[in-house]
Amino acid sequence: MFDVTIIGAGVIGCSIARELCKYKLEICVLEKSEDVGTGTSKANSGIVHAGFDTRPESLKGKLNVKGNLSFDLLARELDFPFKRIGALVLCFDEKDLYKLEELKLQGELNGVWGLQILTPEKIKEMEPNVTDNVVGALYAPSSGICCPYEMTIALAENAYENGVEFKFLREVKNIEKIEGKYIIKTLEENVESKVVINAAGMFADEINNMVSKEKIIITPRKGEYCLFDKAAGGIVYRTIFQLPTFMGKGVLVTPTVDGNLLIGPNAVDLEDKLNLDTSKEGLEEILYKANSSIKDVPIGELISSFTGLRAHSLIDDFIIGEPMDAEGFINAAGIESPGLSSAPAIGEYIKEIVVSKLKPELNSEFRAKRKGIKKFREMSNIERIELIAKRPEYGRIICRCETISEGEIMEAINRPLGAKTLDGVKRRTRALMGRCQAGFCTTKIVDILARELNISVLEVTKCGGKSNILVSRNKEDI
Repeated sequence: MFDVTIIGAGVIGCSIARELCKYKLEICVLEKSEDVGTGTSKANSGIVHAGFDTRPESLKGKLNVKGNLSFDLLARELDFPFKRIGALVLCFDEKDLYKLEELKLQGELNGVWGLQILTPEKIKEMEPNVTDNVVGALYAPSSGICCPYEMTIALAENAYENGVEFKFLREVKNIEKIEGKYIIKTLEENVESKVVINAAGMFADEINNMVSKEKIIITPRKGEYCLFDKAAGGIVYRTIFQLPTFMGKGVLVTPTVDGNLLIGPNAVDLEDKLNLDTSKEGLEEILYKANSSIKDVPIGELISSFTGLRAHSLIDDFIIGEPMDAEGFINAAGIESPGLSSAPAIGEYIKEIVVSKLKPELNSEFRAKRKGIKKFREMSNIERIELIAKRPEYGRIICRCETISEGEIMEAINRPLGAKTLDGVKRRTRALMGRCQAGFCTTKIVDILARELNISVLEVTKCGGKSNILVSRNKEDI
């Protein structure tokens, strides 16, 4: 029996696992997919929000700023990319300037540092490509950007190396409480646990509703994005927001931590929690709205579009803690924006609940640091020569767009909780993410996956399940 079982291996579940492994606890993470970070954590803007647009009395307001302030140390310890680039909230009508003052005051109540109201002249000095009709902006220097899936992988690897057990392809079918413990039923096995933490993202309501009469409803809120080539990455230097609405923070324009340009998302409430379709109308909407923020959207540099789903709850706040009728069952539900920014603080918040219940000893062997995959594209020529002399695989470039070597792909597959699919390799290395969008390197990576996993190329999938890349041979091997 486990002391703690976490359902869901997204950024929230992995943040909780990493915090809890600082104690002597038997911890398990159940994930229905084949890898960590395959839900909301893989498809969002990657913004580490400053915290000015969350109500001070809400959990979002209390945890956003605390989480934001954790990122510098966390990124150093776990070796994932994070940049504190700042953000601007643009106003286009003088009648709305008071809203910037309200956001500034709210941010200050939340503890956000450095907030300023800027004149149009100062805005243009900082961001020359902002449209000329801007009349003012709120500047938040503490806002940042990170890679959400690299962060999730880093948290998971560090938790795993500190003793957390991960069980993949374990979809929870039912949960029962019997004699002071929970029995979590999956098709593959039953898992017994003293404490259960519900970090199931879009499906957190279904998990909660298995054990509690305090029902939760999660609405999938779709957001579509456009991703542009690195050639467009310098159009803005900071994250550019427009004044938020009741549906969210609106369409943003931002550089990514890897140097691309990202525009989106819109906000459309759905019923289908698996609907990740993009639409012509949705993409046109976000591109049109982006034209209000920057002068010329670089349509010619558009390389991809994608959709993410946000877990929107009816109370419009995070749902964290035990239901009245389910002691030992702890929700981390309704974690939409600023969920990524708040993730480190949510992990600490839930850790305190668990520690108060189980009173475990500290883990004196906890190792806080994790080293990521060596990035060939970021090395000097001398470093490359030295590495290739030791590991010739680093001298073979597989993904030309992103300069990803065979050595990096091999490491992504063979490291803790390694990649088992094309998407797993992509999220760990950026192979397949460049301008050609996998047009040239897919077949080579399929071969490497088959070789390193000792499987047939016919068994290699894009994202697990039945997403096989190759379905049959058209000729026998000679």
